[in-house]
Amino acid sequence: MPTQIVVIGGGPAGMMAAINARANGARVIIIEKNARVGKKLGITGKGRGNITSMVERDQFIASYPGNGRFLYSVLNEFSNYDLIEFFAAKGLKTKVERGSRVFPVSDRALDVVNLLYKEMLAQNVEIRLGQEVKGLLIEENRVKAVICSGQEIGADAVIIATGGLSYPATGSSGDGYRWAQAAGHRLIAVRPSLVPLICQEQWVKELQGLSLKNVQASAFKEDGTLINREFGEMIFTHFGVSGPIILSMSSDIGKYLYEGKKKVRLLIDLKPALSSEKLDERLQRDLLKNSRKNLKNSLGELLPKKLIPIIISLSGIDGERDCNTISREERKKMITALKELSMRVVDTRPVAEAIVTAGGVDVKEVNPRTMESKLVQGLFFAGEVLDIDGYTGGFNLQAAFSTGYAAGKYAAGKA
Repeated sequence: MPTQIVVIGGGPAGMMAAINARANGARVIIIEKNARVGKKLGITGKGRGNITSMVERDQFIASYPGNGRFLYSVLNEFSNYDLIEFFAAKGLKTKVERGSRVFPVSDRALDVVNLLYKEMLAQNVEIRLGQEVKGLLIEENRVKAVICSGQEIGADAVIIATGGLSYPATGSSGDGYRWAQAAGHRLIAVRPSLVPLICQEQWVKELQGLSLKNVQASAFKEDGTLINREFGEMIFTHFGVSGPIILSMSSDIGKYLYEGKKKVRLLIDLKPALSSEKLDERLQRDLLKNSRKNLKNSLGELLPKKLIPIIISLSGIDGERDCNTISREERKKMITALKELSMRVVDTRPVAEAIVTAGGVDVKEVNPRTMESKLVQGLFFAGEVLDIDGYTGGFNLQAAFSTGYAAGKYAAGKA
Protein backbone atom coordinates (compact mmCIF):
# COMPACT_ATOMS: atom_id res chain seq x y z
CA MET A 1 0.00 0.00 0.00
CA PRO A 2 1.35 3.46 -0.85
CA THR A 3 1.93 5.99 1.91
CA GLN A 4 -1.19 8.05 2.59
CA ILE A 5 -0.55 11.73 3.15
CA VAL A 6 -3.09 14.31 4.23
CA VAL A 7 -2.25 17.90 3.39
CA ILE A 8 -4.20 20.52 5.35
CA GLY A 9 -4.47 23.80 3.45
CA GLY A 10 -4.84 24.51 -0.26
CA GLY A 11 -2.51 27.49 -0.54
CA PRO A 12 0.80 27.58 -2.42
CA ALA A 13 2.66 25.50 0.19
CA GLY A 14 -0.11 22.92 0.46
CA MET A 15 -0.63 22.55 -3.29
CA MET A 16 3.10 22.19 -3.95
CA ALA A 17 3.36 19.65 -1.11
CA ALA A 18 0.46 17.64 -2.54
CA ILE A 19 1.89 17.69 -6.07
CA ASN A 20 5.37 16.62 -4.98
CA ALA A 21 4.14 13.97 -2.55
CA ARG A 22 2.07 12.45 -5.35
CA ALA A 23 5.05 12.68 -7.73
CA ASN A 24 7.00 10.66 -5.16
CA GLY A 25 4.45 7.85 -5.13
CA ALA A 26 2.23 8.66 -2.18
CA ARG A 27 -1.55 8.69 -2.10
CA VAL A 28 -2.52 12.25 -1.30
CA ILE A 29 -5.62 13.92 0.11
CA ILE A 30 -5.64 17.72 0.35
CA ILE A 31 -8.27 19.39 2.53
CA GLU A 32 -9.21 23.05 2.04
CA LYS A 33 -11.96 24.69 4.06
CA ASN A 34 -12.68 27.28 1.35
CA ALA A 35 -14.79 26.45 -1.69
CA ARG A 36 -11.68 26.74 -3.85
CA VAL A 37 -7.93 26.45 -3.48
CA GLY A 38 -5.42 29.29 -3.70
CA LYS A 39 -7.72 32.08 -2.52
CA LYS A 40 -4.91 34.19 -1.03
CA LEU A 41 -2.45 33.27 -3.78
CA GLY A 42 -4.90 34.66 -6.31
CA ILE A 43 -4.60 38.17 -4.87
CA THR A 44 -0.85 38.32 -4.29
CA GLY A 45 1.21 40.99 -5.99
CA LYS A 46 -1.95 43.10 -6.43
CA GLY A 47 -3.43 40.20 -8.37
CA ARG A 48 -0.38 39.87 -10.61
CA GLY A 49 1.34 37.07 -8.69
CA ASN A 50 4.89 38.02 -7.65
CA ILE A 51 5.90 34.36 -7.30
CA THR A 52 9.61 34.68 -6.55
CA SER A 53 12.72 36.82 -6.90
CA MET A 54 15.81 36.43 -9.07
CA VAL A 55 18.33 37.69 -6.51
CA GLU A 56 21.27 35.42 -5.70
CA ARG A 57 21.26 32.87 -2.86
CA ASP A 58 22.95 34.95 -0.16
CA GLN A 59 20.61 37.87 -0.77
CA PHE A 60 17.69 35.44 -0.79
CA ILE A 61 18.62 34.13 2.66
CA ALA A 62 19.18 37.68 3.94
CA SER A 63 15.65 38.60 2.82
CA TYR A 64 14.07 36.60 5.66
CA PRO A 65 14.76 38.59 8.86
CA GLY A 66 15.56 36.25 11.70
CA ASN A 67 15.25 32.74 10.27
CA GLY A 68 16.66 32.90 6.75
CA ARG A 69 19.31 30.25 7.47
CA PHE A 70 16.57 27.74 8.24
CA LEU A 71 15.60 27.84 4.55
CA TYR A 72 19.08 27.13 3.24
CA SER A 73 18.48 23.41 2.59
CA VAL A 74 15.04 23.72 1.02
CA LEU A 75 16.14 26.61 -1.22
CA ASN A 76 19.05 24.45 -2.36
CA GLU A 77 16.68 21.60 -3.13
CA PHE A 78 13.99 23.72 -4.80
CA SER A 79 15.33 27.13 -5.72
CA ASN A 80 13.84 30.14 -7.48
CA TYR A 81 15.31 28.79 -10.72
CA ASP A 82 13.70 25.40 -10.08
CA LEU A 83 10.35 27.07 -9.43
CA ILE A 84 10.50 28.99 -12.70
CA GLU A 85 11.44 25.79 -14.56
CA PHE A 86 8.57 23.95 -12.85
CA PHE A 87 6.05 26.52 -14.10
CA ALA A 88 7.66 26.77 -17.56
CA ALA A 89 7.43 22.99 -18.03
CA LYS A 90 3.70 23.22 -17.40
CA GLY A 91 3.15 26.13 -19.78
CA LEU A 92 3.34 29.20 -17.52
CA LYS A 93 5.79 31.77 -18.85
CA THR A 94 7.34 34.24 -16.42
CA LYS A 95 9.13 37.59 -16.63
CA VAL A 96 11.55 39.50 -14.41
CA GLU A 97 10.69 43.08 -13.52
CA ARG A 98 12.33 45.91 -11.57
CA GLY A 99 13.77 44.78 -8.26
CA SER A 100 14.32 41.23 -9.60
CA ARG A 101 10.63 40.40 -9.04
CA VAL A 102 9.22 37.51 -11.05
CA PHE A 103 5.64 37.57 -12.38
CA PRO A 104 3.64 35.49 -14.85
CA VAL A 105 3.84 37.04 -18.32
CA SER A 106 0.03 37.19 -18.20
CA ASP A 107 0.14 39.38 -15.05
CA ARG A 108 -2.49 37.07 -13.55
CA ALA A 109 -1.92 35.40 -10.19
CA LEU A 110 -4.99 33.27 -10.92
CA ASP A 111 -3.04 31.61 -13.74
CA VAL A 112 -0.63 30.30 -11.09
CA VAL A 113 -3.54 29.05 -8.98
CA ASN A 114 -5.18 27.35 -11.97
CA LEU A 115 -1.94 25.67 -13.02
CA LEU A 116 -1.39 24.19 -9.57
CA TYR A 117 -5.02 23.08 -9.32
CA LYS A 118 -4.89 21.40 -12.74
CA GLU A 119 -1.61 19.72 -11.85
CA MET A 120 -3.17 18.25 -8.72
CA LEU A 121 -6.04 16.91 -10.81
CA ALA A 122 -3.60 15.49 -13.38
CA GLN A 123 -1.65 13.77 -10.59
CA ASN A 124 -4.86 12.30 -9.12
CA VAL A 125 -4.60 14.17 -5.83
CA GLU A 126 -7.88 13.80 -3.96
CA ILE A 127 -9.10 17.36 -3.37
CA ARG A 128 -11.67 17.93 -0.63
CA LEU A 129 -13.06 21.46 -0.64
CA GLY A 130 -15.34 23.13 1.89
CA GLN A 131 -14.27 20.76 4.67
CA GLU A 132 -12.86 21.91 7.97
CA VAL A 133 -10.27 19.97 9.93
CA LYS A 134 -10.99 19.81 13.65
CA GLY A 135 -7.73 18.34 14.86
CA LEU A 136 -5.10 15.61 14.64
CA LEU A 137 -4.99 12.15 16.20
CA ILE A 138 -1.53 11.54 17.64
CA GLU A 139 -0.67 8.29 19.40
CA GLU A 140 2.69 7.17 20.82
CA ASN A 141 4.36 10.29 19.47
CA ARG A 142 3.24 9.58 15.92
CA VAL A 143 0.50 11.17 13.83
CA LYS A 144 -2.24 8.68 13.00
CA ALA A 145 -5.17 10.56 11.50
CA VAL A 146 -6.82 13.87 10.71
CA ILE A 147 -10.23 14.52 12.26
CA CYS A 148 -12.44 16.15 9.64
CA SER A 149 -16.20 16.47 9.27
CA GLY A 150 -16.86 14.02 12.07
CA GLN A 151 -14.62 11.28 10.67
CA GLU A 152 -11.03 10.17 11.07
CA ILE A 153 -8.93 10.14 7.91
CA GLY A 154 -6.03 7.74 8.44
CA ALA A 155 -2.63 9.17 7.60
CA ASP A 156 0.96 7.96 7.52
CA ALA A 157 1.96 11.61 7.38
CA VAL A 158 0.21 14.96 7.78
CA ILE A 159 1.42 18.24 6.30
CA ILE A 160 0.11 21.38 7.99
CA ALA A 161 0.09 24.19 5.42
CA THR A 162 -2.67 26.36 6.81
CA GLY A 163 -0.98 29.75 6.48
CA GLY A 164 -0.97 32.45 9.15
CA LEU A 165 -3.49 35.04 10.34
CA SER A 166 -3.21 37.67 7.62
CA TYR A 167 -6.11 38.22 5.22
CA PRO A 168 -8.69 36.29 7.31
CA ALA A 169 -11.23 36.64 4.49
CA THR A 170 -9.13 34.12 2.56
CA GLY A 171 -9.50 31.54 5.33
CA SER A 172 -6.42 32.29 7.44
CA SER A 173 -7.63 31.71 10.99
CA GLY A 174 -4.63 30.30 12.84
CA ASP A 175 -5.88 26.71 12.96
CA GLY A 176 -2.43 25.32 12.22
CA TYR A 177 -0.97 27.10 15.24
CA ARG A 178 -3.46 25.39 17.55
CA TRP A 179 -2.74 21.94 16.15
CA ALA A 180 1.01 22.51 16.37
CA GLN A 181 0.65 23.64 19.98
CA ALA A 182 -1.54 20.63 20.81
CA ALA A 183 1.22 18.43 19.36
CA GLY A 184 3.68 19.98 21.80
CA HIS A 185 5.26 22.61 19.56
CA ARG A 186 6.35 26.00 20.84
CA LEU A 187 4.84 29.00 19.09
CA ILE A 188 6.70 32.25 18.50
CA ALA A 189 4.30 35.14 19.15
CA VAL A 190 2.35 35.95 16.01
CA ARG A 191 2.48 39.52 14.69
CA PRO A 192 1.85 41.31 11.40
CA SER A 193 4.58 41.60 8.76
CA LEU A 194 4.54 43.43 5.42
CA VAL A 195 2.02 45.80 6.94
CA PRO A 196 1.39 49.57 6.87
CA LEU A 197 2.61 51.70 9.78
CA ILE A 198 0.67 54.04 12.05
CA CYS A 199 2.26 57.45 12.68
CA GLN A 200 1.63 59.88 15.51
CA GLU A 201 1.75 63.10 13.48
CA GLN A 202 -1.60 64.56 12.48
CA TRP A 203 -0.23 66.20 9.33
CA VAL A 204 0.15 62.83 7.60
CA LYS A 205 -3.64 62.83 7.12
CA GLU A 206 -3.28 65.93 4.91
CA LEU A 207 -1.00 63.90 2.64
CA GLN A 208 -3.38 60.93 2.30
CA GLY A 209 -3.03 59.35 -1.12
CA LEU A 210 0.26 61.06 -1.96
CA SER A 211 2.68 58.59 -3.54
CA LEU A 212 6.41 59.31 -3.56
CA LYS A 213 9.02 57.67 -5.78
CA ASN A 214 12.79 57.49 -5.37
CA VAL A 215 12.82 58.41 -1.69
CA GLN A 216 14.87 56.89 1.11
CA ALA A 217 13.26 55.85 4.38
CA SER A 218 15.29 55.15 7.52
CA ALA A 219 13.93 53.77 10.79
CA PHE A 220 15.66 54.28 14.13
CA LYS A 221 15.25 52.84 17.62
CA GLU A 222 14.75 55.12 20.62
CA ASP A 223 18.51 55.10 21.26
CA GLY A 224 19.27 56.18 17.67
CA THR A 225 20.32 52.75 16.38
CA LEU A 226 19.35 52.14 12.75
CA ILE A 227 16.65 49.46 12.36
CA ASN A 228 16.32 49.44 8.59
CA ARG A 229 16.76 51.60 5.50
CA GLU A 230 15.09 51.26 2.11
CA PHE A 231 15.01 53.20 -1.16
CA GLY A 232 12.02 53.28 -3.51
CA GLU A 233 8.29 54.05 -3.38
CA MET A 234 5.96 54.85 -0.50
CA ILE A 235 2.51 56.33 0.03
CA PHE A 236 0.86 58.39 2.77
CA THR A 237 -2.44 57.18 4.25
CA HIS A 238 -4.99 58.57 6.68
CA PHE A 239 -3.22 56.75 9.52
CA GLY A 240 0.43 56.89 8.49
CA VAL A 241 2.52 55.37 5.72
CA SER A 242 2.46 52.37 3.40
CA GLY A 243 3.87 51.33 0.03
CA PRO A 244 6.69 48.96 -1.03
CA ILE A 245 9.58 50.32 1.05
CA ILE A 246 7.41 50.76 4.14
CA LEU A 247 6.09 47.20 3.88
CA SER A 248 9.65 45.88 3.51
CA MET A 249 10.74 47.73 6.64
CA SER A 250 7.65 46.82 8.66
CA SER A 251 8.83 43.39 9.79
CA ASP A 252 11.90 44.77 11.58
CA ILE A 253 10.00 47.82 12.86
CA GLY A 254 7.10 45.67 14.06
CA LYS A 255 9.45 43.30 15.88
CA TYR A 256 10.97 46.23 17.77
CA LEU A 257 7.56 47.68 18.63
CA TYR A 258 6.19 44.30 19.71
CA GLU A 259 9.11 43.90 22.10
CA GLY A 260 7.38 46.63 24.09
CA LYS A 261 9.23 49.64 22.75
CA LYS A 262 7.11 52.76 22.48
CA LYS A 263 8.12 54.48 19.27
CA VAL A 264 10.26 54.31 16.16
CA ARG A 265 11.62 57.42 14.47
CA LEU A 266 11.06 57.28 10.71
CA LEU A 267 13.02 59.72 8.54
CA ILE A 268 12.19 60.25 4.88
CA ASP A 269 14.85 61.73 2.60
CA LEU A 270 12.75 63.28 -0.15
CA LYS A 271 15.82 64.07 -2.27
CA PRO A 272 18.33 61.25 -1.66
CA ALA A 273 20.15 61.91 -4.95
CA LEU A 274 21.17 65.39 -3.74
CA SER A 275 23.55 66.20 -0.90
CA SER A 276 22.47 68.96 1.47
CA GLU A 277 24.85 71.34 -0.32
CA LYS A 278 23.49 70.51 -3.78
CA LEU A 279 19.93 70.75 -2.49
CA ASP A 280 20.69 74.19 -1.06
CA GLU A 281 21.98 75.30 -4.46
CA ARG A 282 18.80 73.99 -6.07
CA LEU A 283 16.63 75.71 -3.48
CA GLN A 284 18.48 79.02 -3.96
CA ARG A 285 17.86 78.84 -7.71
CA ASP A 286 14.15 78.26 -7.18
CA LEU A 287 13.90 81.12 -4.70
CA LEU A 288 15.79 83.47 -6.99
CA LYS A 289 13.63 82.49 -9.96
CA ASN A 290 10.50 83.27 -7.92
CA SER A 291 11.97 86.10 -5.83
CA ARG A 292 8.86 88.28 -5.92
CA LYS A 293 6.40 85.43 -5.31
CA ASN A 294 5.42 84.14 -1.91
CA LEU A 295 7.12 80.95 -0.73
CA LYS A 296 4.06 78.68 -0.80
CA ASN A 297 3.64 79.27 -4.55
CA SER A 298 7.30 78.83 -5.45
CA LEU A 299 8.22 75.22 -4.75
CA GLY A 300 6.11 73.44 -7.38
CA GLU A 301 9.15 72.24 -9.34
CA LEU A 302 10.78 70.84 -6.22
CA LEU A 303 7.87 69.14 -4.44
CA PRO A 304 4.40 67.67 -5.01
CA LYS A 305 1.71 70.27 -4.30
CA LYS A 306 0.41 68.50 -1.16
CA LEU A 307 3.85 68.45 0.43
CA ILE A 308 4.67 72.14 0.02
CA PRO A 309 2.62 73.51 2.98
CA ILE A 310 3.84 70.66 5.22
CA ILE A 311 7.53 71.30 4.51
CA ILE A 312 7.06 75.07 4.98
CA SER A 313 5.19 74.53 8.25
CA LEU A 314 7.78 72.05 9.61
CA SER A 315 10.47 74.59 8.73
CA GLY A 316 8.71 77.20 10.87
CA ILE A 317 8.40 79.69 8.02
CA ASP A 318 5.40 81.80 7.02
CA GLY A 319 4.45 80.61 3.53
CA GLU A 320 3.03 84.03 2.66
CA ARG A 321 6.49 85.61 2.74
CA ASP A 322 8.25 86.56 -0.49
CA CYS A 323 11.05 84.26 -1.58
CA ASN A 324 13.60 87.06 -1.52
CA THR A 325 13.12 87.42 2.25
CA ILE A 326 14.06 83.81 3.11
CA SER A 327 17.33 83.73 5.08
CA ARG A 328 20.18 81.23 4.93
CA GLU A 329 19.17 79.82 8.33
CA GLU A 330 15.59 79.34 7.11
CA ARG A 331 16.89 77.55 4.01
CA LYS A 332 18.83 75.21 6.30
CA LYS A 333 15.62 74.40 8.17
CA MET A 334 13.86 73.64 4.87
CA ILE A 335 16.71 71.39 3.78
CA THR A 336 16.50 69.50 7.07
CA ALA A 337 12.76 69.00 6.52
CA LEU A 338 13.43 67.81 2.96
CA LYS A 339 16.26 65.44 3.89
CA GLU A 340 14.87 64.31 7.25
CA LEU A 341 11.08 64.45 7.10
CA SER A 342 10.46 63.01 10.55
CA MET A 343 7.59 60.87 11.82
CA ARG A 344 7.06 58.79 14.93
CA VAL A 345 5.78 55.28 14.27
CA VAL A 346 3.66 54.15 17.20
CA ASP A 347 2.25 50.86 15.87
CA THR A 348 1.57 48.69 12.84
CA ARG A 349 -1.84 48.07 11.37
CA PRO A 350 -3.45 44.83 12.65
CA VAL A 351 -2.44 41.39 11.43
CA ALA A 352 -5.70 41.10 9.48
CA GLU A 353 -4.38 43.86 7.18
CA ALA A 354 -0.89 42.37 6.86
CA ILE A 355 0.30 40.60 3.74
CA VAL A 356 2.23 38.07 5.82
CA THR A 357 2.20 36.78 9.40
CA ALA A 358 5.45 36.80 11.35
CA GLY A 359 5.90 34.30 14.16
CA GLY A 360 4.43 30.81 14.22
CA VAL A 361 5.82 27.31 14.75
CA ASP A 362 9.33 27.53 16.22
CA VAL A 363 11.70 26.38 13.47
CA LYS A 364 14.12 24.97 16.07
CA GLU A 365 11.61 22.14 16.47
CA VAL A 366 11.39 21.38 12.73
CA ASN A 367 13.93 19.53 10.59
CA PRO A 368 15.20 22.18 8.12
CA ARG A 369 15.86 19.62 5.37
CA THR A 370 12.60 17.65 5.49
CA MET A 371 10.15 20.02 7.28
CA GLU A 372 9.24 17.16 9.65
CA SER A 373 8.50 17.84 13.29
CA LYS A 374 11.30 16.88 15.66
CA LEU A 375 8.66 16.09 18.27
CA VAL A 376 6.02 14.03 16.41
CA GLN A 377 6.81 11.48 13.73
CA GLY A 378 4.98 11.95 10.45
CA LEU A 379 3.98 15.55 11.19
CA PHE A 380 5.27 18.12 8.69
CA PHE A 381 4.91 21.88 8.31
CA ALA A 382 5.09 24.11 5.23
CA GLY A 383 4.63 27.77 4.44
CA GLU A 384 3.49 30.67 6.59
CA VAL A 385 2.51 28.52 9.59
CA LEU A 386 6.24 28.38 10.33
CA ASP A 387 8.09 31.25 11.99
CA ILE A 388 9.41 32.52 8.66
CA ASP A 389 8.59 35.82 7.02
CA GLY A 390 10.37 37.52 4.16
CA TYR A 391 10.54 41.00 2.75
CA THR A 392 8.24 41.99 -0.09
CA GLY A 393 9.34 40.92 -3.56
CA GLY A 394 8.37 37.25 -3.95
CA PHE A 395 10.34 35.85 -1.01
CA ASN A 396 7.33 34.65 0.98
CA LEU A 397 5.85 32.71 -1.93
CA GLN A 398 9.22 31.13 -2.70
CA ALA A 399 9.47 30.03 0.94
CA ALA A 400 5.98 28.52 0.68
CA PHE A 401 6.81 26.65 -2.53
CA SER A 402 10.21 25.42 -1.29
CA THR A 403 9.00 24.25 2.12
CA GLY A 404 5.97 22.64 0.47
CA TYR A 405 8.18 20.86 -2.05
CA ALA A 406 10.42 19.45 0.70
CA ALA A 407 7.51 18.47 2.96
CA GLY A 408 5.79 16.63 0.11
CA LYS A 409 8.92 14.77 -0.92
CA TYR A 410 9.98 13.62 2.54
CA ALA A 411 6.48 12.92 3.79
CA ALA A 412 6.10 10.51 0.85
CA GLY A 413 9.03 8.57 2.21
CA LYS A 414 7.34 7.92 5.57
CA ALA A 415 6.24 4.33 6.00
